Amino acid sequence: MGFASHLGPWLLGTVKNTTGTTAGTIRNMGATVVSQSVNTVFGTLTGTAFVLPAGAQVTSVTVVTTTVFSAATTCKLSIGGTDFTTNGTVTSVGSVALTANATTPGGWVNVGSTDAIVTYTLAGAGLTTGAATIIITYVVRESDGSANPSQV
Repeated sequence: MGFASHLGPWLLGTVKNTTGTTAGTIRNMGATVVSQSVNTVFGTLTGTAFVLPAGAQVTSVTVVTTTVFSAATTCKLSIGGTDFTTNGTVTSVGSVALTANATTPGGWVNVGSTDAIVTYTLAGAGLTTGAATIIITYVVRESDGSANPSQV
């Protein structure tokens, strides 16, 4: 199997334009949800995780620990140097969901009108082991944040 690339949001559904008032005649198209991931280890505590397309709407951020870190480790993500997730603490193998930072939740709703560089920071005292995958899931939208234009 190979990879395919597509520029711009994909809208999926069975009714392109509303022509009535009942199910099957009302537009039901929605934007696609995609994800990106980055692997990190105890020796790489900061870095660029992803670049999200302009207008993207973040739906989830998860840290999946595959090798336990030698000390409790926190992970947070930032857009352009501004934190947009709270610190999630990793203490064992498994997954931890990061939540929206209460002071900047807008970064989840729309990453902005230009592509957004997302960086990560892991913090733990004297780490000698540990590995994790950071996964971000988002809706691809237009740079103005629209996902469902009135007529397509």
